[in-house]
Amino acid sequence: MSNDADNVRVALTGSILMAPKGSTAPVDLDSAWDAAWQDLGFMSDDGVAMEYSTDVEDINAWQSLSPVRRVLTSVDMTLGFTAIELKARTVTAYFPGSTITNVSGAIQRLDIPAAPGPQEFAFGLEWIDGDIKNRLVVARGEITARESLALGRSSAVGLGMTVSAYASSAPEIATWLSNDPAWAA
Repeated sequence: MSNDADNVRVALTGSILMAPKGSTAPVDLDSAWDAAWQDLGFMSDDGVAMEYSTDVEDINAWQSLSPVRRVLTSVDMTLGFTAIELKARTVTAYFPGSTITNVSGAIQRLDIPAAPGPQEFAFGLEWIDGDIKNRLVVARGEITARESLALGRSSAVGLGMTVSAYASSAPEIATWLSNDPAWAA
């Protein structure tokens, strides 16, 4: 086994994008994101937490003390982030089903529904480390968890959200593109 420090990556910068479900995502790393994809802007310096987990069910047999088989029962993928730009797209994402209307002049009003319904979107995550570029696309996702909104003197107001990925009509839950030479077989 060999260690290669050139294969250690960091996400120096990046973006979280959100689009209506069904929006076309780039199929390569050079194409620009379509106009339907809105960049959510600055994120907290914690970046983005991507979590992927699987659950299995053990099948036991009378004749064995250990499982004779394991069956995959679920797959879960989430993206967690804290948006620190309070703009229309981030605020309405945090408050599902909400609408912003102009009251008069520069005054806007956010109407937050008492019982919002489910809202699926497409999500994109892009991050860069020098010449290495990565794009992750979740064709179907929903913001399923929100952190409390902290208002204080010494820190940015943050909209902490967790996106849960759902399987699309294809068998994938997400697609990850990378030009990382370490990925080559």
